[in-house]
Amino acid sequence: MDSWVEDSQNSRPQRFAMRLSLGVGFFMLASKIAAYWVTGSAAILSDAAESVVHIVAVSFAAYSLWLSLKPPDRSHLYGHDKISFFSAGFEGAMIVMAAFYIVYVSVQKWMAGLKLEHLGLGTGLIVLASLINGALGFFLIAMGKKHRSLILEANGRHVLTDSWTSIGVVIGLALAMLTGWLEFDPVVAILVALNILWSGGQLIRRSIGGLMDEVDPAVEAHLKKLLDALTGQHGLQYHGLRHRSTGSTLWVEFHLLFPANTALASAHALATRIEEELEREWPGRAEVLTHLETLEDHEQIHSHSHFEHLPED
Repeated sequence: MDSWVEDSQNSRPQRFAMRLSLGVGFFMLASKIAAYWVTGSAAILSDAAESVVHIVAVSFAAYSLWLSLKPPDRSHLYGHDKISFFSAGFEGAMIVMAAFYIVYVSVQKWMAGLKLEHLGLGTGLIVLASLINGALGFFLIAMGKKHRSLILEANGRHVLTDSWTSIGVVIGLALAMLTGWLEFDPVVAILVALNILWSGGQLIRRSIGGLMDEVDPAVEAHLKKLLDALTGQHGLQYHGLRHRSTGSTLWVEFHLLFPANTALASAHALATRIEEELEREWPGRAEVLTHLETLEDHEQIHSHSHFEHLPED
């Protein structure tokens, strides 16, 4: 439980990052609404709509972060941080909804007749929004990777999506001003919508993979490398390696194989040492559990168990 206590003590930077994201989100929305009010641009309206979705998503992400940092209890023995995947999926779904809304509004305004005004002022406001969102997005992703927080990382990618949307809007408005062809405004808005649709789909895909305990090949390879080294130091073997991520925690279990004449107390002490070393070596929070077996007869014991269906280590 020490790792949970330590994470609770070190959660302030994550909470600050989430509050910053929410505060900037409201500022961005106000700026984009003002830009739409002075220009009447479909692209700017679509950008503002994405910001509304962003605020809803960040609000849910803030709650998810608070919940994920709570330690295990009697009703959630593995902790609460698996909500990270649900939060990422929610953000992805919000992005997809925003993309479809952008396409709908752009086509509707295109068919109704385009009319743009005060493009210089509106474009300036969107440029400012794009720069702020870009800086915030990279900051949130960096914080998410540093603290192994999928919630912060997903939120950062959503913010970057908002920034790319704003850049697309600026390009569309600039082309409309330079060429006089107002259709650039809805065309660019639709292209931006397709881009953020892909981004939202990626978040949903990652969310489903996490909820289904999909194996990350990079994690698998790194785990085996560490285990090979740790067990090799003590002349032991292992098998039945399984692992799952709950968002910010990696849960690992495997079977350690000891010679049949090894004393139980000695085997248990060595297994505990390997568990602690693996948790210490892992770059993030990990909970490791081992099962002790005898080297000579483990294949016979597991001949009819689910382990026979797992790939060889």
